Amino acid sequence: MRTLDPFFTEWARKRPGQTRSRERARLLMAALDLDPAAVPVLGVVGSKGKGSTATYASAALSAAGLRTVLCTGPSFRSYRERVRVDGVSLTNAELDALGARVESARLTLPPVEATGGHLAPSGLFLIAALLRAREVGADVCVLEAGAGGYRDELRVIGPDVVALGKVFGEHLGVLGDTVPEIAGEKARVAGDRTRALVSLPQTAEVTDAVADALVEATGGRVVAEIVDPGAEGVEPPVELRPAGLSAASGVLGTAAALRMLDVLGRPRPPRERLREVLGTVRLPARLSRHRVPGSGSAEIVVDSAINGEGVAAALAHARTLWGGVDHVLLCLPDHKDVSGAVAALGDVPVTTVVLPETHLRFEHALPPHWRTMRAEELSPGTVAALGDRLLAMGTVYFTGRVLEAVDAPTDRLFDPLD
Repeated sequence: MRTLDPFFTEWARKRPGQTRSRERARLLMAALDLDPAAVPVLGVVGSKGKGSTATYASAALSAAGLRTVLCTGPSFRSYRERVRVDGVSLTNAELDALGARVESARLTLPPVEATGGHLAPSGLFLIAALLRAREVGADVCVLEAGAGGYRDELRVIGPDVVALGKVFGEHLGVLGDTVPEIAGEKARVAGDRTRALVSLPQTAEVTDAVADALVEATGGRVVAEIVDPGAEGVEPPVELRPAGLSAASGVLGTAAALRMLDVLGRPRPPRERLREVLGTVRLPARLSRHRVPGSGSAEIVVDSAINGEGVAAALAHARTLWGGVDHVLLCLPDHKDVSGAVAALGDVPVTTVVLPETHLRFEHALPPHWRTMRAEELSPGTVAALGDRLLAMGTVYFTGRVLEAVDAPTDRLFDPLD
């Protein structure tokens, strides 16, 4: 059996118009004898920055002495990275074993047509994380939702605490026709077992939509608790936060983890211990800096910016770092903010990269002087040929390929400092 078959088989075979099935996910968990309430869950939702939020939450919980299982997605260089114990990726053998157990249980389920939809890959990795948590005796799981909230498998599992990142127009027309509708969909991941929702500051319209969603989902028992990264005394301090726009995600993840400890009745870690562990966090493809192998002096900063604001922030970061940028590698499918990125990049030399994934389109009009290359052409040599100060930005499908090309370390996200 190929390791990834159980995670992608039903998604690959889905018919036009078929959607993911939460009921099928419930049946799978029952077949695996998985009780979703057996381990406390901190769930992460939002439009951007979920992976950074989840990583900081996991690190903060580890600082308090809890064994954590973390599930994020998409992966960078390997699907082993989708599930981690105390910040460290699964081994190939561990992923194979989890895959075999998921596949065995999946084959006992009724036909896909009988359950109203298929098992989605992101949901299956969440279930695999719960399996791993049971195997290692984890104290808590930190689970990043897929694109949605209410319709996500995380809703089936049921988070004890929810971390809600900034909500904007990502997935308009899919999760909702307006940003407030998207926010409501994400907030309704809360349910019967939810005790707290910690949110970054939102617009007034989003704030109202979240409040209404929480009344619906929890009967008003839970109200949003706002953590403002600009407030005095908020952890972690500025120097320990991620660079660029991810800084707020670091604050949100830390605040949600501390709130989770309160819910569990566990003591918060001493400030010195918390900061020591958070100081070890490494976020691949979030303004991460890498040497280009075999190039001598070439360096590349890799960031998962997908809109004009993110591109401008990454460009400013690189210019501060080096004093200038020789070349930009950019990969934004048509459904991302291509126009915003073009405006932010101005006259910087740019090569756009086209991915082979068939569900992504790259037909947006671009400046005529920009170059284009295929993702399969990425290598240390082709990257280094563009200059010594390089910036790669775009969708995670692309930034993962860049990290692979430069052999960036991605298996450990933080050090619990046991």
